[in-house]
Amino acid sequence: MTPRHQRNLTRRKALFALGGAAVAAPAIAAIAPYAMAGQTDASTKAAAGSLPLTIVNNSGSFGNGSVYVYIVGNQDGKQVRVTQDGKLAPISLSDNGADGFTDYAIPLAGSGETKLSLPFMSGRIYVSLGAKLKFKAVQGGNGDAALQFPAGWVKSDPSFGVLHDCAEFTFNSAGMFCNTTMVDMFSVPMNIRLEGAGQQTIGTIRDGGRAAAFAAVKQNEDFAPLVVDDLRIMAPGHGLDAGLFAKDYFAPYIDEVWSTYTGKDLTVKTNAGTFTGRVRGDRFTFDGPASVSFAKPSTRDVLFCDGNLAAPNDGTTGPVAAVLGAGFNRSTLLSNPAQPTTSAADFYRTELTNHYSKAVHAATEDGKAYGFAFDDVADFASFIQDNAPTAIRLTLSAF
Repeated sequence: MTPRHQRNLTRRKALFALGGAAVAAPAIAAIAPYAMAGQTDASTKAAAGSLPLTIVNNSGSFGNGSVYVYIVGNQDGKQVRVTQDGKLAPISLSDNGADGFTDYAIPLAGSGETKLSLPFMSGRIYVSLGAKLKFKAVQGGNGDAALQFPAGWVKSDPSFGVLHDCAEFTFNSAGMFCNTTMVDMFSVPMNIRLEGAGQQTIGTIRDGGRAAAFAAVKQNEDFAPLVVDDLRIMAPGHGLDAGLFAKDYFAPYIDEVWSTYTGKDLTVKTNAGTFTGRVRGDRFTFDGPASVSFAKPSTRDVLFCDGNLAAPNDGTTGPVAAVLGAGFNRSTLLSNPAQPTTSAADFYRTELTNHYSKAVHAATEDGKAYGFAFDDVADFASFIQDNAPTAIRLTLSAF
């Protein structure tokens, strides 16, 4: 599978649009178009617009009666939710109850597996354990009703104290495209099994992996404040915005990269071709299929893969920005002047690195996770797709 950072890069912009505020579309809405160009007759098997979804509660800590599922997202530019009988329903301001919040929770079956049906849409499958989440219907910027999503990294968020997490997906006539995500936070161990042309599983947390990730982050003085009790670990970018993570954390590494590549070249290989870059003046300038350049990024730019590392969908600047973003987070830019680095053994080896992403990758059985927005560089993200899906299964695994 061609790495998505070398095709279309809209996912990153959508991912960081939430922040607890109402948005016109959920974070994952941009995944599906990547596969459209390769669609064949076989891929239209998904065109029925309904996919069996099974929810399995193997958490061991919470019974089915204490687990709630929410399937929210968009279809044709409108925000929607999935009802218990698998139908799409529009978001409506009148859905807010007396407490000011909606109740879109789908309860699990009394025991065993819960069978649902997933219609064509893009969105998120949220799960909460022990209590319901507080989704609020509000008027969006275009005048349509929209949802205010939970933000586990915002202390004032009404769902901050609720144990919850989510998986992301797009399901349409091109197939199913889905992932588990730690881009915003890591909380509930879960994995996705996708059946269709083959059988794939992604996101499986190894035995003791959750506790090991929490312990690893706690042991690092700079990252320890990101751990919120036993509820979650928030991503360092959100920690930075909350005043819990140093705004200049990556500054020494960024400065050293700029200094090093003032005197020698860095090559970046993409599907568009190979770019050769060197710092000229105050910008990292690359020549190749096109001329692209970047001002020195901040720590926030690195963590969010945004700002001076923003990646437009232009096929040139975007792919180079993605590779640079991955190189900064994995701390491979100084050790390897030919990017991207493709061996996981070379990631996170320096003291100054993204220890959050390192910890969540170490927690998974296959080493794949979405620890930052461009973790798909060199195919290390917890993402799978199938152009002829027949079933999807989301399993909450033991804590």
